[in-house]
Amino acid sequence: MPIRLRQLLAVALVATAASCSSDAPPPPRFADIHFLALPPFKLNVSQIQVDSRFQPTFKEPNVEHEFPVPPQRALENWAHDRLLAVGGPTTGYVARFTIVDASVRESELPKKEGLTAVFTTQQAERYDGHVSVLLQIINPQGVAERTASAEAAVSRSVPEGITLNERDKVWYDMTRDLMADLDRQLQKQVDSAFPPFRL
Repeated sequence: MPIRLRQLLAVALVATAASCSSDAPPPPRFADIHFLALPPFKLNVSQIQVDSRFQPTFKEPNVEHEFPVPPQRALENWAHDRLLAVGGPTTGYVARFTIVDASVRESELPKKEGLTAVFTTQQAERYDGHVSVLLQIINPQGVAERTASAEAAVSRSVPEGITLNERDKVWYDMTRDLMADLDRQLQKQVDSAFPPFRL
């Protein structure tokens, strides 16, 4: 093939690739999940501690680390946004927020076979998310005087052929829904069990 013709073909291929890539929708931008619109819990403690027992494996079937806003980060945001230490340094009491679980697992769904399956968009994967936390008031001797625990779970299935952008939206909504449920539970428990330490 003449050199000139090869050059023209190369230019055409580059132009085609560029036009294809420009047609692809841009990746969506997801806002971090915060709780600043809600009033903080003002606690008569000297400090807020945020700990985590949950360690991502970064291995299948766990996929929480791939989320636009991983549940663990949303839980940390909740603690920073909704817990406020107003007791001063002399109280000796600590509010400890512990993340016990913040996992999401992926599982493949069984596929139907036969003629019906050809004309049906089937559900391909299911995602099961679970979060669990403890909120404790620890006295100067290291004993928990008040404890609130809460957990939330949500599952979503996605169809075959889903795009990466669509999957990210499903994952983002899962984190949002998990946190909304958890926030409602913690609100009730703090209101009922923490009055001696609420200001």
